[in-house]
Amino acid sequence: MPSAVTDAIAAACAGLEQEAPFAPARSLRLDELEEFPDAECRLLDSAGASSTYIPADLGGADGGLPELVETLRTVARHDMTTAVAHGKTFLGAASVWVRGSDDQRRRLADLVLNGAVVSWGLTEPERGSDLLAGRLSATCTGDGGWRLDGEKYLINNATRGRYSCVLARTHPEGGPRGFSLFLVDKEALAPGSWRCLPKQPTHGIRGADISGIAFEGAAVSDDALVGGVGEGIEIVLCALQLTRTICSALSLGAGEHALRMALEFTRDRKIYGKVLLELPHARSVLAAALATLQLAEAVATVGARSAHALPAELGIVSSIVKATVPELVQESIDVCAELLGARGFLTETHAHGEFQKLERDHRIVPIFDGSTAVSRASLINQFPALVRSYNKAAYDAAALSIATDASAPLPAWDGSLLRVLGRGGCSVVQGLPDMVQRAADGRFHARTVTLAQHLLSSADEVLHRMADVRPTPRDVPAGAFALARRYELCFAGASALGLLLGSAPALRAPSVIDIRLRLEAALARSVQLLDPADKAASVICVNVQEELLSAIERAYES
Repeated sequence: MPSAVTDAIAAACAGLEQEAPFAPARSLRLDELEEFPDAECRLLDSAGASSTYIPADLGGADGGLPELVETLRTVARHDMTTAVAHGKTFLGAASVWVRGSDDQRRRLADLVLNGAVVSWGLTEPERGSDLLAGRLSATCTGDGGWRLDGEKYLINNATRGRYSCVLARTHPEGGPRGFSLFLVDKEALAPGSWRCLPKQPTHGIRGADISGIAFEGAAVSDDALVGGVGEGIEIVLCALQLTRTICSALSLGAGEHALRMALEFTRDRKIYGKVLLELPHARSVLAAALATLQLAEAVATVGARSAHALPAELGIVSSIVKATVPELVQESIDVCAELLGARGFLTETHAHGEFQKLERDHRIVPIFDGSTAVSRASLINQFPALVRSYNKAAYDAAALSIATDASAPLPAWDGSLLRVLGRGGCSVVQGLPDMVQRAADGRFHARTVTLAQHLLSSADEVLHRMADVRPTPRDVPAGAFALARRYELCFAGASALGLLLGSAPALRAPSVIDIRLRLEAALARSVQLLDPADKAASVICVNVQEELLSAIERAYES
């Protein structure tokens, strides 16, 4: 549900003047010049966007992670570069929210509320995503302080941010307990002990500050240490569960932007004497793309709510969200590109070149905070626990009910409940048999029940095959990655079904009929993707998708 903050941001992003912040022509000019969106970020500050980056108990917005997702989604719908540039502060602060001391959390919350920019110094030159290979060191000086030496590179806002949460090697041999985190205030460092590394040109998000920082004998006090010595990797892995989940907001915003452009184009474009949207092929692929976006939204919604309702399972859920949502949205964007044809590549002639920018910008999302392959590898490592829990039909029914009811009050978020490994499995998938049984209680259309039963049949087959996989740290078979994607689609369908069940009491109200249709289309799309060869199910899926497209057409006309 929109909040006062997201409403303010939506209004702020609605400027139509050519040079107004978020105006398409201005965003494209900044992109071409690779200029940082200063005015846009100031506007977000004034709208209160930073409050959504802070836990409610520290003075932040009340809506928790779902409100943060909605905030960044609203911004990304207009300009992904600004969403990445401004939203990075949450990523930089996440480790402090997870394991920082009470004093650190309060101080950082006050700073962020007052506009402080925080970066997250994880990666280094030539080391990619292998955090255990990091060489930047923190050496205890023996007088209650630490000395930082080394570089962090390809860091968002490394230059513009005053603060950086830096992962440093505190044991010469490294290892899982050989790294620690430090919240560094660049202005408190001695002159000459640090320098910024140059911004790198990028294919998308061209205006973002993707640069680095180098330390040479930079002295920080002991109160800069976040958590305990040697806890850095564990804290980062827990914080990544939050940041991977909110990456879904960037994808959803870009997907909505692309589909709006495609729908407007196909409604206006005439070909072969007909409007393009009247042609069967164009209509069917656009309807499927719309349903795909609805499926991605269901995953993001349940994922964000799980941070509050099912925090001990977020290690699994966040990996699924991070792998699934960008991939599904990219599929929708690709369909839109096909429909737009050459206009999708033009930088000036059509719609200020908005599409080619959003398409380039979105390409980075699957790489952020762990690539799709990294997320799936993490999921594969937990196959045994997922299979055991599914076979036992073990899940947290009360928490699942909260996670899948978008109107239910959320418990306060507690970072101490996050776990690196989700030993209890995944309640969203493990609760699927009971959800299917509830769907058959007479409240829903027969086709909804049929779709739910198809989804359960696919889940049974996927979990049966997962039982034969023996995860290994290296040389993971390619088939395991394909199986992980199918499990993700089961999670996606279960999310849509759960949200449908959670909103059932209100579904008879005409004002929310689109909620039912959107969720049913999402459920149908998951079934279609899991078993495209099932002709009977495919007919149902196509019919639901056509209904969704027709409903959206009517909404545009009115």
